[in-house]
Amino acid sequence: MNPKVSVIIPAYNTEAYIGEAIKSALEQTLHDIEVIVVDDASSDKTVEIAKSFIDKRLKVIVNQQNVGAAAARNRALRAAQGEWIAVLDSDDWYAPERLEKLVSLADEKNADMIADDIYLINDGETSPWSTLIQESGEVIEKIFQVDIVYFVETDIFGQPGLHLGLSKPLFKREFLLQHGIEYDEDIRMGQDYWLDMKCLIKGARFFLEPKPYYFYRSRPGSLVHQSRLPRLNQSCKATNSFMQQEAVKKNTALMSALSHSLAVYKKNLAYFQVVEPLKQGKWLTALTQMTKNPEFFSYFISRINNIIERRVQYLMTRDKSVFHMSYNTQKKRKTTN
Repeated sequence: MNPKVSVIIPAYNTEAYIGEAIKSALEQTLHDIEVIVVDDASSDKTVEIAKSFIDKRLKVIVNQQNVGAAAARNRALRAAQGEWIAVLDSDDWYAPERLEKLVSLADEKNADMIADDIYLINDGETSPWSTLIQESGEVIEKIFQVDIVYFVETDIFGQPGLHLGLSKPLFKREFLLQHGIEYDEDIRMGQDYWLDMKCLIKGARFFLEPKPYYFYRSRPGSLVHQSRLPRLNQSCKATNSFMQQEAVKKNTALMSALSHSLAVYKKNLAYFQVVEPLKQGKWLTALTQMTKNPEFFSYFISRINNIIERRVQYLMTRDKSVFHMSYNTQKKRKTTN
């Protein structure tokens, strides 16, 4: 018989973390699972550590060349046999009861997708500093169904909100197969958000459980801490693509939400096209981008207080993660630390 859940773990050069991720999956209170690790041509000991586990439920697939997280995840999806697909990043981990709790709730609600709140924890620390819902400003006390407009409106780049694109839902595999849904391999960052969007546009019943069972680790080497320009360019392209779909055009509220999201992406793209070359000392490139994007100046002025506060906080703590938080999250962290 097929397992209840397939846990898919894409991995690339995460020898310091992969063991904890696999261990958390294999030690779930729900035993009827399979764990599929797809190593994306790591150059460290990631594969060696993954293969050191002796458990017939674990399968390790090794890519001979690096193809990116989306393609690695798709390879795992195609190999999966479970009723549910659970995604786990190789530097994160699950609470022991996560899969049992979410599968039970999903069956009860007849869900196609189900997510939980996530603990936010910095690399090297033993305790989470907050959770996704706590940082969102939303008051969510019981499980509820997430509709596509709410999903978009509460996940605007760089702004306070629920940001469910960061969550790691379980997906009913039959739903993914029925609609031919896979990860977009052209998108290197923020792939979860766009997979969720594909499901929601096809009518997926998506529920959110406000209790956290997923530990989301923030670390300097992860993709989220790298250049924002590729992500912003890819997000603009993906948003435009979704807005061309007939099902989206017929939904006035969704079109409005996506239009707003696209405008924010474009504003940030114009800003970082100047800021990133400045940080790299590429003055001519920065000046060229300023002339192409005159709106940079108004946006820069609107952010100046935030920029100064982040710089001061970094000088005091030497914590580079302050440069990757929304202003709302930054203020909350300062009051809780």
